[in-house]
Amino acid sequence: MQASTVSGRFLTLAVCCGPLMLAGAISAQAQVFTVEAEHVEKHYTDFTPTDIRLSREPLTTLSREQLVRFMQAEQGFAMRPLPVGNLTLIANGHMEPTGDKYVNELHAKGISARPGERVVVTDIKIHEKTVVLDLNGGPEHKHKFLRHVSIGMDPTYTTPVVQDSGAPPTGSRITLEFAARVPDLTGEQMEQLLKPMIDFGVKSPAEAYAETLPDFLRKAIEQHRVLVGMNKDMVVYAKGQPERKDRESKDGQPFEIWIYGETPQPVEFVRFIGNYVARIELAKVGEPVQVRASNEMGDYWGNQPVMAKNKHEVKMGDRTEADVNQENRPAAPPTLRNPGEKLPSDNDKNNPHPTMAPVNLPPDQRRPGDPGYTPPDQTQPTAGSSQQQPAASGQPAASGSQQPAAQTAPGSGSQPPSSGTPSPQ
Repeated sequence: MQASTVSGRFLTLAVCCGPLMLAGAISAQAQVFTVEAEHVEKHYTDFTPTDIRLSREPLTTLSREQLVRFMQAEQGFAMRPLPVGNLTLIANGHMEPTGDKYVNELHAKGISARPGERVVVTDIKIHEKTVVLDLNGGPEHKHKFLRHVSIGMDPTYTTPVVQDSGAPPTGSRITLEFAARVPDLTGEQMEQLLKPMIDFGVKSPAEAYAETLPDFLRKAIEQHRVLVGMNKDMVVYAKGQPERKDRESKDGQPFEIWIYGETPQPVEFVRFIGNYVARIELAKVGEPVQVRASNEMGDYWGNQPVMAKNKHEVKMGDRTEADVNQENRPAAPPTLRNPGEKLPSDNDKNNPHPTMAPVNLPPDQRRPGDPGYTPPDQTQPTAGSSQQQPAASGQPAASGSQQPAAQTAPGSGSQPPSSGTPSPQ
């Protein structure tokens, strides 16, 4: 009974954790491209405020200079996904935006740094109530106005004052906001206030990423152990890149296997379905293969991930149903008609496939095979009939008879018969 429950949990895990895989399968059948919203694990949307004791005195000029020098070019690790945009952090308070609005911000503007990735403070500005830090260049171009301004007398001169590569910015910005004014604080206090967002401690990327996770996951990654239910990022931080990757399929279900180790050392086979570990096999020389396929993440993915609400689907090629029907219908036969041309027979309901009517030529131009062609009347004399003789000189020919004209062969002495009318001398 317990085994069935565990299997059921793992099945639930696969369904909950594989939205991209399932959406991809549905999209393939529906001939649509699904733009998936960015998802974030719920513990990244939860926020625990800091409790740092701050001075009541305002920031002095000397402290301002020391704070700028301390924070300039400082490096740290992102403790949660940072968007290509602005996040506001209330000192000893909450983050804005938060919850679903925070996830939508990540999806709308993109991710500048993922949890555990290194970030660098590239600019710092101190105002009356806020301290603004740009990370990895910030979310805006450094000279966002001068990039569009050119100076010169030549009207064709269009070179801007400040030129850039045209690449979009990929950094993030954190605005640390205080209740009344920026107090007199040190660089160390500043880092403690920013710790929910950035950890400036000296550590490896794997250690930095592990600290963004719950305790049981952090210990597994620090001990280089893979758990069933981990995603690929967790496995990479725990074990590194595999020596080899294989892609196979079973019962029509594709999966990927990451292989760690080589014989005679233990070899670990980590099977992924989609982005999540579904099965782990450990093979040791001389021992049976150890197989783990039950969920080992507890309820970590129970209500995960938090999906952005601005999700939409785009039909393949922006085609409508009418376009698809137009492409699938049989091709029309070739025609000599001009576009939009109609014939009188098109209105004939009894003829569902109207064709062009035959062309009627004038009678004198018709040939055999043309519509309306009539062969000419050719009367031939019958056998045994008497030949008509020419009429005697001076007598009229019989009615209806034909009298051939006499012809004289060249050089002959014969003369044509006289007609009774004397020829002129």
